Amino acid sequence: MNESPFDVQDFRRVCGKFPTGVTVTTLVGADGKPYGITLSSFTSLSLTPPMVLVCIDHRATILEHCGIGKHFGINILSDCQKDLSVQFSGKWSDRFRGVRWRPGVTGVPLIDDVPGALECITTELIRMGDHWIVIGLALHARTGEKSPLAYFESSYGTVARTSLKR
Repeated sequence: MNESPFDVQDFRRVCGKFPTGVTVTTLVGADGKPYGITLSSFTSLSLTPPMVLVCIDHRATILEHCGIGKHFGINILSDCQKDLSVQFSGKWSDRFRGVRWRPGVTGVPLIDDVPGALECITTELIRMGDHWIVIGLALHARTGEKSPLAYFESSYGTVARTSLKR
């Protein structure tokens, strides 16, 4: 293939046109401490079995605590939890400061008042480009009534509900 050089900034702008939800992925390290990171790259992968994936920058410290067979949580943030999104993308030592959470069935931190949360076990770790793809089997789920936080063109927003007649 002989294509012109690819402009990474154009790629970022195009990807920014796709609205995503905002999650905080959490786990407990071998040191017994909670760890978490803001991620918008989360998706369901399979219904049977129930599987999900998240993509984590290869430089992220949380990867030191990831591994096959280890548990992690996916906390879908609500439209009033933008501050948590910012907090979990800041200094590692301050991420759980003042955050209301409780351990799930597997022990992973689950943040209070989120629209939904999953507890998963890691089944695969795949290095792809500058990220690691973490694939997990969902073990436990909980839902709430809050509306999710959205991210679009480097800005936070909300999701408008519409009624579709079929």
